[in-house]
Amino acid sequence: MSKPVLELSGISKRFGAVQALSEVDLQVAPGEVVALLGDNGAGKSTLVKVIAGVNPADSGTIKWENHPVTISKPGDAQRLGIATIYQDLALCDNLDIVANLFLGSERTVLGTLDELEMERRAQTLLDSLSVKMPSLRVPVASLSGGQRQIIAIARSLLGDPKVVMLDEPTAALGVAQTAQVLDLIERLRDQGLGVVLISHNMADVRAVADRAAVLRLGRNAGDFPVQETSYEEIVAAITGAADNPVARRSGRVSVSGTEEE
Repeated sequence: MSKPVLELSGISKRFGAVQALSEVDLQVAPGEVVALLGDNGAGKSTLVKVIAGVNPADSGTIKWENHPVTISKPGDAQRLGIATIYQDLALCDNLDIVANLFLGSERTVLGTLDELEMERRAQTLLDSLSVKMPSLRVPVASLSGGQRQIIAIARSLLGDPKVVMLDEPTAALGVAQTAQVLDLIERLRDQGLGVVLISHNMADVRAVADRAAVLRLGRNAGDFPVQETSYEEIVAAITGAADNPVARRSGRVSVSGTEEE
């Protein structure tokens, strides 16, 4: 594996009496998809918000291309080359694809929107991702869930990021739409980007991820090469061996011969 573009060491974060993260480590290399896994409350979203600068870490070290950096606000992460796509996508349904792609970073000529240049750049970007859209001028409200997710990801690429973080990108998508998004994630990896994928869907993880970094109760619970690790091993790390309901049931059956009520 090449040297990490993003490296976190000993990251901790507390919200009042709640210790959300405790000494968490994470590495992301160029051209690698890292699945960030964990049960609800494991600290996945908090870690992503630390990296994105939304909730700065209380302690720990963040290195970018082997240099220590400080990420205290979202602008810091964006300037480094970290793009984050949250579940709500932050798209404007009444605007077309081009307007959504350039929202907040519109191109102008003599104080007037340069619609032709934005459309040209939008088409070039989508072509580079092998993405087909019915038209660049259709309202985003008319697109499918998978197409909307792709537009949100494409918009983040206009800033030429080196790491893209995706928060549950296939949640609530159908089979065909999920396949579209997973294909796009693979193309991002092929283009040399580091991808952090938060997902509860193990089928998606096994389809595209190179490594699975597991959090449990705000701590590291394992780092696994996905293709060399069984489904059961990853699930055991997510749930905790002692707290695994299947293991508890097996223990009761082995002791009594029948399951207790």
